[in-house]
Amino acid sequence: MEKLTRNNRVVAITKLLTENPNKIIGLNKFSGLLNAAKSTISEDIVIVREVFAKLNMGKIETIAGAAGGIKYIPSINKDEAREFAEGLCELLKDESRIIPGNFIYVTDLMYDPTIVSRAGLILSTIFSNKEIDSVVTVETKGIPLAYEVSKNLGIPLVIIRKEGKVTEGSTVSINYLSGTSGRIQQMSLSKKLMKPNSKCIFIDDFLRGGGTAKGIIDLLNEFDSKLVGIGVLIDNIGVKNKLISDYISLIDLNNLDKDKELEITPSKIFDGDNFNL
Repeated sequence: MEKLTRNNRVVAITKLLTENPNKIIGLNKFSGLLNAAKSTISEDIVIVREVFAKLNMGKIETIAGAAGGIKYIPSINKDEAREFAEGLCELLKDESRIIPGNFIYVTDLMYDPTIVSRAGLILSTIFSNKEIDSVVTVETKGIPLAYEVSKNLGIPLVIIRKEGKVTEGSTVSINYLSGTSGRIQQMSLSKKLMKPNSKCIFIDDFLRGGGTAKGIIDLLNEFDSKLVGIGVLIDNIGVKNKLISDYISLIDLNNLDKDKELEITPSKIFDGDNFNL
């Protein structure tokens, strides 16, 4: 392979790192791919690290040891995150989004790559300091957001189904009380998907009564696993007596009543000094 210029190498290193967030990549990988000495690659990495730091595009961490290397940790600063949340609030204030049953229509937003990728980056930044083995979510609308979070954290995504499927193999199912409808519902998880003694976070699009999150806590207990965090895009703060209390939201919503003005604001997570948990 022909020798590449430093600019070429920096572009290649940046692409490889950003496509593999939170994955350790050894210097041998870069050296072989780019046909350059490790010392040269190290100098290139310094350039990438400095640019990322200056532009608040995340950080590059060095891992020591025989199996070491470097890894890219995506992140966003609080000011940029708040700006995104404020823009999302404006989109949600459209009263035509209120649908019967005091719900708000968000399906279009949850399948918009620009919105979901940004929201996923914010949530992964918030949870980046926690020790997590898996991201869990429930089919269906929360999947894109949960995927973005799992990708940024470099950990598997586990999808809990509302009912067992033959293709899932052996499953564990539980009944739980829906915080929205007050009805008994079911959720199911394949035994092949969840490793015992895992630490998980639950990511979803909308939190109303907290019944689903409470059900996930109970389901994970069946795998001797633990839910260590909950992150949602939108929290309906107008619902009293939620079944859970310890969670993170990006948007607070109140007053889902067509006769009253919608109250939608960025959540208090943007008000604190420490943006990470």
